[in-house]
Amino acid sequence: MSVRIRIPTPLRGYTAGAAEVDLEAATVAEAIAQLAARHEGIAERLLDEAGRPRAFVNLYVGTHDVRTLAGLATPLADGDVVSIVPAVAGGAR
Repeated sequence: MSVRIRIPTPLRGYTAGAAEVDLEAATVAEAIAQLAARHEGIAERLLDEAGRPRAFVNLYVGTHDVRTLAGLATPLADGDVVSIVPAVAGGAR
C-alpha cells in the first residue's frame, strides 16, 4: 500500500528536512521499519528498546491513535496517512 508518513518538525533533521515521506507498507510496523531503513537514527526516536512506540510518541492513522487500534500491527490502506505526533509538555505554573 502506498502511504504517507508525516514527520514532525523536531524529527525532520533525520529526513533531510522532509515534512512527509511516501513509502509502501501494509502495517504501521512496516512503515516505521521502512522509514528507519531510509533515515538513519529516526527509529531510536520513535521506538523503545523493545520495539514499542515510546511513551511520548503518538502514532496516528488518519485521526485514530494506533494504541486504540492494533498498535504497530495496525493495517494500512492505500493512501493512508500516518502522523507522528510527539507529546508536548509544559505550560503556565
